[in-house]
Amino acid sequence: MASFWQTLTNRLKPGSSSPQPVRAGYVVDMHSHLLPDVDDGIRTIDEAMTCLRQFAEWGIEHVVTTPHVSQDMFPSSSDLLRTVADDVRTQLLAEQLPITFDLAAEYMVDELFVKRLHQNDLLSFGTERYVLIETGWASLPMQLNTWIFQMQVQGYKPVLAHPERYAYFRGKTEALADLRQQGCLLQLNLMSLTGRYGSDARRMAQQLIQDRLVDFVSSDLHHPRDLPTLEKAIQTTDYQSLCQLPLQKPTFR
Repeated sequence: MASFWQTLTNRLKPGSSSPQPVRAGYVVDMHSHLLPDVDDGIRTIDEAMTCLRQFAEWGIEHVVTTPHVSQDMFPSSSDLLRTVADDVRTQLLAEQLPITFDLAAEYMVDELFVKRLHQNDLLSFGTERYVLIETGWASLPMQLNTWIFQMQVQGYKPVLAHPERYAYFRGKTEALADLRQQGCLLQLNLMSLTGRYGSDARRMAQQLIQDRLVDFVSSDLHHPRDLPTLEKAIQTTDYQSLCQLPLQKPTFR
């Protein structure tokens, strides 16, 4: 019997037949790790194309990939990331997939982030200049509010990645509401709705939806093997509730 991976790869090859696809219900995925071999995401262009073909089947029209950028683990330069993104775009054009592919980044708020903020060297997306940020898992950075303000002063719109996954926000949705009041938007990972990151993250995601504290929804896809979990997520009742929220709609030139 063919493995799931073999079945999925064969089904997504150009020209292959496939059943009527599930529709995602959102057209911009603004958080993923689809640049080959730059972080803990996909390793090859073939893997990237497997993911992008599936996105196209789901009706996603615009993908903003957001590789990790951090001082200790992934200190990639903006120029390097742009070069790798161009390689993916070349393959997209060759296959004529109906997807626009843009580059931003998921910045750890560390010393490298502060340096690039001061240099006005943050990879953003949309004409609104949204910038995706994440924090460490152990504790909330004491200077986060200061950095959010500095980002806004320089014309960026901060977006906090997957707040449902940070243990120090669990049961403290008022703290996230305060961040939004300060202008930091919130992005929820779709796979949190399936328990992919644990039951606590799932409950927190449900609470954020109930409290209407979600501005963006995205895959945070790292590997083709997570595509079945992502498909499961977009068929949940929680996702149906999520789609009723007034989510942000970035604009692109």
